[in-house]
Formats: sequence, structure tokens, C-alpha cells
Amino acid sequence: MKILIVEDDRRIAAFIRKGLKELGYTLEVCHDGNEGFQMAQSVSYDVILLDIMLPGRDGLSILRELREANNPVPVILLTARSGLDERVEGLNMGADDYLPKPFYMEELIARIMAVSRRNAGDPLNVVQHGNLTLNLISREVRQGNETLELTSREFSLLELLIRSPGRVYSRTQLLEHVWGYDFDPRTNVVDVYIRRVRGKIDAPDAPSQIETVRGVGYRFKAEQ
Repeated sequence: MKILIVEDDRRIAAFIRKGLKELGYTLEVCHDGNEGFQMAQSVSYDVILLDIMLPGRDGLSILRELREANNPVPVILLTARSGLDERVEGLNMGADDYLPKPFYMEELIARIMAVSRRNAGDPLNVVQHGNLTLNLISREVRQGNETLELTSREFSLLELLIRSPGRVYSRTQLLEHVWGYDFDPRTNVVDVYIRRVRGKIDAPDAPSQIETVRGVGYRFKAEQ
């Protein structure tokens, strides 16, 4: 999941970035409304966390222009204000949710998952492929009745692949989606993590559920 954080309070932005990065999300951060609006227009994000009070363009004007341009990206408004009028105005403009400051990271994560599921039209918290099940809220992986222990980065990699069985992802695409843009594209970290995930989800001596497409990248095996 790729998330844009538009927050002028650098301490709060760093708090959000740290908490979400630990879960394997890809994050971009800016502290100015004009820059945030340009990023929201030019890049495809899964969720935008948008402060209302910003230098330059304020959060509500950013939201208004995104919706007028028919940009459906889920937006969660963040603000230190507690007034009902501002909250109602933001929701009427097309905000998907509203979170007053201060907030707990667990609540922010739950709201991100909720708006992303609504946007995808998926009312479920799980992704299932064969006997492999991923719970997107608890980030638990089960194979049949067995719980598999995956790190947050391994979970994010598996989630990306399993959501689109048969789709081939290049190593560069996997780096961008799972690790972000600050990784050297020449690194072998993708191959290392693919081996780790295979070792946890594949049965001994059975063909891997994650297939190598030689010269291109990897894909999760489509069900027959």
C-alpha cells in the first residue's frame, strides 16, 4: 500500500511515518499544501493522510480540487481542531474519514485499512488463495489450521503477490511497492525475501506457489 502523508508538523509526520513504515507500507511525506496537492495529482496513492491546517494550500481546498477532478483516492483528514462544522464540511467534500489529533497509531492503521477496503469494494478483512489466508488487520498468515510467522516486510511482499495471482511483477516494481524508492535497484533484497517467503509458505518438495519468470520477475501461481 502506497500512502501520502501531507502534514506540516514534522514531529507528527515522523511519528506517522515511523509507525506505518514498520508495517511495510510505502510512504511519501511532504509538509506544504501546494507540494502535497501536486503530489496527489501526479502520483497514484492508495490512501492520503491530509492535515487540514497547512502552509500554502489548506487541506480542505486540496480535497475539494481532488474531488472536482474526479480523483477517487481515499482521504483521511487529520486536524487538531475538534469543531463539528469543520468535520462535517470535510466529509461533505468527499473525505473518507476524519481523525482528530492526538490519536493512537493503532486507530490510524485501522482507519487506513477500512477506507482502502471500502475503496476497493471489498468488505472483507482477509485475502485467500487456496488454503493460504492473509488477515489484513491482524497481519496474520494461516495455511489451513497452521499460523505462519512472517515479518512485516515478508507479509507486504506476499500480500502484493497474492492479490493478483498470475500477474508478473518485476523486481523494480516489487521494490517500489514494498520497500519504496530509497532502495538501490541493483540490490538483491527482493530475491532474498522471495526465498524467505517461499520457505515459509511452500510444502517440502512441492512446486513453489511463487513462480520465477525468468528475466522478468515473480508472480503468485494462479489457481487451476
